[in-house]
Amino acid sequence: MLIREATSEDRAEIHAVVAAAFGQPDEADLVDALRADGDALVELVAEENGFIIGHLLFSPLITDTGRRFAALAPLSVPPPHQGDGVGAALMQVGHELCRKAGIEAVIVLGHPDYYPRVGYSAEAARTVTAPFSGPSFMGLALVRGALDTPVTVTYAKAFGL
Repeated sequence: MLIREATSEDRAEIHAVVAAAFGQPDEADLVDALRADGDALVELVAEENGFIIGHLLFSPLITDTGRRFAALAPLSVPPPHQGDGVGAALMQVGHELCRKAGIEAVIVLGHPDYYPRVGYSAEAARTVTAPFSGPSFMGLALVRGALDTPVTVTYAKAFGL
């Protein structure tokens, strides 16, 4: 499996992969809108035998503290490839690229049994004020202490919040 940055030539295949992963086009449309608005901070694909089998997009979050945060959304792996480590591999590379880009923390609204496997937790996001809350709202500090003080985040306009 190869993890690489997405290219414009990948867009149609990414749209299909994201729609297949979620069983509907909403998340694929979100990816297209984030890209169109210039809010694709880090966008990766997992490729196997010349076909895209996973996709990940990070978009910038505006913070009231000036700290640099990102939203992980969406992470997409179609059912035939789920459980094969594709999502974890995408996140590992994505986190490193975000760190290199100066991102201090990543926030995700996702499955509370899945994302903690790679270090996300609702406890880490306890200091974050956002349109979301609860056990599915999780954070991961990429820089020590990034989630230790209260912060309010605003999502990219494509999220419609």
